Amino acid sequence: MDRYLDPASTLGEVLFGLIMTLTFTLGAGIIIEDEGREGARQLLIALIGCNIAWGLIDGVLYLAGQLFDRGRLRRIGQAVRGAADQRSAVTIVAGELDELLDHVTSAGERDELYSRIATNLRSGASPPKPNTISRADIMGAFTSFWLVVVSSIPAAIPFLLFDNARFALRVSNAILLAMLFVIGYWCARYTVAKPWLVGLALLVGGIALVVVAIALGG
Repeated sequence: MDRYLDPASTLGEVLFGLIMTLTFTLGAGIIIEDEGREGARQLLIALIGCNIAWGLIDGVLYLAGQLFDRGRLRRIGQAVRGAADQRSAVTIVAGELDELLDHVTSAGERDELYSRIATNLRSGASPPKPNTISRADIMGAFTSFWLVVVSSIPAAIPFLLFDNARFALRVSNAILLAMLFVIGYWCARYTVAKPWLVGLALLVGGIALVVVAIALGG
């Protein structure tokens, strides 16, 4: 998974799927109250269908984003090759990379690196590649899709196991809250934050949503 999506993107996709699922389950009280088991079945279909639809949308947006990013880099490359002189070319490269490298390199190191990059681009040593969809792009889009879809499945399982639709709804909410903690704990490993603190923060936020929804009749 990390091969195609960075941790931040993975976190975003999973949280998006969980939030979409919470939106359905927290607002399902009226449907279940009025229609019972049939209402739960309709909720289950809507829940999975919505996440499949949004998973497809996210996959397409991922592909569009990859093409856009590469297109932007190609334009920067053209600007470097078309610069009036070497100094102008280095300035263009610096404008793209300074923010990224400022805290881990010295000014002299950056100037040397930028000069080499500008020289390579202007000499044609690294000709631009066609901006087409690659296998890695397709795999990244598929990963985005299934992360959104799979995140909704655990919350749907209680509606298949329990006849009492109201009880199934509460179990589903509990599963989603537990998943929020686990996701927060897991993603914190990529930062300097304490895993349990990040997991707890997501859990508390989820509990707040459940409390508000129940208070409003959800």
